[in-house]
Amino acid sequence: MTEAKTAQQNNAKSAAQAVAPAEAKSSGSGAFGRGGVGSGGRNSRGGGGRGGDGRSGDRRGGRGRGRGRGRKEVDSEFDQKVIDIARVTRVMAGGKRMSFRACVVVGDHKGRIGMGVKKGADVASAVNKAVNQAKKKLINIHITGGTIPHQTVVKFGAARILLKPAPAGTGIIAGGPVRPTLEIAGLKDVVSKMLGSKNKINNVAATIMALSTLRARPERKSKVKKADGEATPEAKETPAEPAGQPSQSQPKPL
Repeated sequence: MTEAKTAQQNNAKSAAQAVAPAEAKSSGSGAFGRGGVGSGGRNSRGGGGRGGDGRSGDRRGGRGRGRGRGRKEVDSEFDQKVIDIARVTRVMAGGKRMSFRACVVVGDHKGRIGMGVKKGADVASAVNKAVNQAKKKLINIHITGGTIPHQTVVKFGAARILLKPAPAGTGIIAGGPVRPTLEIAGLKDVVSKMLGSKNKINNVAATIMALSTLRARPERKSKVKKADGEATPEAKETPAEPAGQPSQSQPKPL
């Protein structure tokens, strides 16, 4: 019994001596290892994780804090009017795909106008796309005293638009999508008539096409009347032909 007990104690001592170096090694790697706090650790550079108080975390946060402060409003001079919003469907292999179509007119009330038609997953995205397209297709029109210089008739598809100049104080006599189109262009006195289809997009396109065909009238020069006492230039007298020589009109003798 004594020998067995002594052998058991010796085995326990040897096991304890074998475990002690392993614990010391593991504690050393934890203090100075890859993920520890020591100089060789991966996180020692920033002093923390990716989103902590380290260098990388401060840099990312600083970049986001100042975003949008110096942004200025672009194209604030333009006004926009939504002419039509429709829900459209595209038939795909897996079923129907729903989207929205927006028709928008953009202008500055000073003779610049544009039109855009775009589709989007929702109404806001469709309107934004249409506005961006309209700003890329701006045209300049001729305005004389708040009205157009002459009458014009334009056909686009099945739509026909008639535009006529009007005296001051008449206002814009138009209906449907033609009125907001003329207002945003900067016109004040115009008479218009839709002679064809009632489709909104075609009528707006025909109106903008009619405005693009306008030409400024050349200024007429006033005729200056001559005074009564002013002498008129005298006609030049032809010199008389000398006698004995045949005139050019008479045939020469044979």
